[in-house]
Amino acid sequence: MFPIPSHPRFFNAIVMVLVLALGSLISLKPVAVTAADPAYKHGPDSLRNANHPRGTVTEHVLSDSKVFPGTKRRYSLYVPAQYTPKTPAALMVFQDGHTFVGERGDFRVPVVFDNLIAKGVIPVTIAVMIDPGHKGELPDKRGWKPTPTNRSVEYDTVSGDYAQFLLTEVLPPIEAKFRITNNPNLRAICGNSSGGICAFSVAWHRPDSFRKVLSHIGSFVDLRGGHNYPPMIRKTEKKPIRVLLQDGENDLDNRFGNWPLANRQMGKALSFHDYDYKLVFGQGGHNGKHAGTIFPDSLQWLWRDWEQQSP
Repeated sequence: MFPIPSHPRFFNAIVMVLVLALGSLISLKPVAVTAADPAYKHGPDSLRNANHPRGTVTEHVLSDSKVFPGTKRRYSLYVPAQYTPKTPAALMVFQDGHTFVGERGDFRVPVVFDNLIAKGVIPVTIAVMIDPGHKGELPDKRGWKPTPTNRSVEYDTVSGDYAQFLLTEVLPPIEAKFRITNNPNLRAICGNSSGGICAFSVAWHRPDSFRKVLSHIGSFVDLRGGHNYPPMIRKTEKKPIRVLLQDGENDLDNRFGNWPLANRQMGKALSFHDYDYKLVFGQGGHNGKHAGTIFPDSLQWLWRDWEQQSP
């Protein structure tokens, strides 16, 4: 046998080798570390300003649908204080409406709209905040209890069905009571996650009716074919739509796809055809924390030059 040197450095080296070898046996895969969302904070445009007129919010139920048979849903309607039937109002539709209507949530549509309309940086805009469809009775509480059974069918499907649903079933009774513009440049649509890809689908399939898109953490992945949008955009003649995409570096990565990569692919495809678009990345995950704090800025970018558009 060879003699084992007794020098301390040699002994320490052996210990280090054994520790590394043992560690490789215990853990063959690196441990995934999920970064916590940064402490995003709302700015003044997301806070109630007593000097700005307050719009009204009313709740409604759509009890059936021909496009999505057997479904019921709630929606909230925001009408700004400055609305007058003498001038057609602009329009903005929000998927997963319960996420947007609260004054203490991430987005706070009534508060933000009151502030931005009063400042004149967005037009006088009626907002329709609509939930996805439930089959059977509606739950007592708005939102996800129980989870809307028809949400993925309505939002993730790459088709013009949801646009048809809005244009033929949701908007006509509202337009019967309020004067809303038919100018597609003054009609916007917004959503989060599957609601984000839904917003894009509406404008993509019906740019004659909606030309402004705000997508937060959009699910442009292979849920129901959404991963096909980037090549479709590249291969299709440019459409007259304006798009803002928001996502977070720590968004989802699962068997359906990688959300940050998918949104970057969307941005590259829109850039290829020189679309009027913006891609905004934060550090957060699959939630509305980052999107909510930049929501007033996103709206101002989306609605910029609105005064140059006739109602």
